[in-house]
Amino acid sequence: MRYGEATVTVVDPRSYMTYQPFLPEAAAGSISPRHVVVPLRRVLPKAEVLTGRVTTIDQDRKVATIAPLVGEAYELPFDYLVIAMGAVSRTFPIPGLAEQGIGMKGIEESIGLRNHVLEQLDKADSTTDEEIRRKALTFVFIGGGFAGAETIGEVEDMARDAAKYYKNVSRDDMRFVLVDAADKILPEVGPKLGQYGKEHLESRGVEVYLSTSMDSCVDGHVVLKNGLEVDSNTIVWTAGVKPNPALARFGLPLGPRGHVDCEPTLQVKGTDYIWAAGDNAQVPDLVGRKAGNENAWCPPNAQHALRQARVLGDNVISGMRGFPQKEYEHANKGAVAGLGLHKGVAMIVMGKMKIKLKGRLAWYMHRGYHGLAMPTWNRKIRVFADWTLAMFLKREVVSLGAMENPREEFYEAAKPAPVAAAKTEEKAKAS
Repeated sequence: MRYGEATVTVVDPRSYMTYQPFLPEAAAGSISPRHVVVPLRRVLPKAEVLTGRVTTIDQDRKVATIAPLVGEAYELPFDYLVIAMGAVSRTFPIPGLAEQGIGMKGIEESIGLRNHVLEQLDKADSTTDEEIRRKALTFVFIGGGFAGAETIGEVEDMARDAAKYYKNVSRDDMRFVLVDAADKILPEVGPKLGQYGKEHLESRGVEVYLSTSMDSCVDGHVVLKNGLEVDSNTIVWTAGVKPNPALARFGLPLGPRGHVDCEPTLQVKGTDYIWAAGDNAQVPDLVGRKAGNENAWCPPNAQHALRQARVLGDNVISGMRGFPQKEYEHANKGAVAGLGLHKGVAMIVMGKMKIKLKGRLAWYMHRGYHGLAMPTWNRKIRVFADWTLAMFLKREVVSLGAMENPREEFYEAAKPAPVAAAKTEEKAKAS
């Protein structure tokens, strides 16, 4: 695009982009949380970045309504529109889930999970009440896909390391539970590697329950459909994602699961000035359809999202200049997953050949692929630096839970003492 040809405006409720495949490692302390996010204003210096939310879109007038962080909502006109709102956690009306569950879709949740787990070890170490200890040291993860398997693998690794510094807590005192409604975990890497991943986690003391789901978790009392009941302070929900529900307010054509319905060119069906990509888009998988699967759609993963973004950018410029649109087509290159330090599974697709790796070599593939895919050289270098330092230095096991309520201690110190407040009120009445 030539300078001055267009004005690009990015509207996002956060001023940064999160590289979500690194959230489990951030939760385990293998990567600094700041290195998992990329500040938008730094990587898009020529774009206008607005921190806020799009609440409505008027397609006839080509106007979007913006709700900023503070102040009144206002209208923003546009000529071309890109919908890339991503996905949110897919939840169900399970009693207690909203109050007890911890998601893994953002860096805030990742940091919160790390602090929370370490705080549970602190609680267990400082009490002699066996019921409190048991509840604090029981960790339940719902969902056995990439997010669930990787997160429980990383967190178990971190907790095992952290237990070495506690006098009254050991790994044997902890209970890790992984639950999935499907009959296997890690379906993205195939049944054999998925079975290996299950057996590997079980060898580390993780209880894996398949073909079951959670009925309730009120006050941390987890009830599974298979009859198992456990008490836990830590319930991590990674049972899939769904398109951002805000899409339903924009008047766009949606697929059966709420995704924006797109042509192979990433243009929204029925329009010539709106495009969509990533987790919120329903994009035909041309490779799968050529192979005979007429209902093939691109899965919501980073592999497709990164490549769709490049095609989308070119197509927007082509649309501005009146040139033909290019169809998005990408053959699956495989999948990689880390299950903790030096542990992983990987399936690499090379033409018609599939190479399956497990253990340390797969872990190297996982780190290498995502390390290189991380946006900007600044973040790439910082991530690899974190990994390099971790080879020589011990893992950080400090909890900074107070960061979530940083003003609480100051507030307690600053508010008037009850007695002093009463005397002040009496003086005021007397005068």
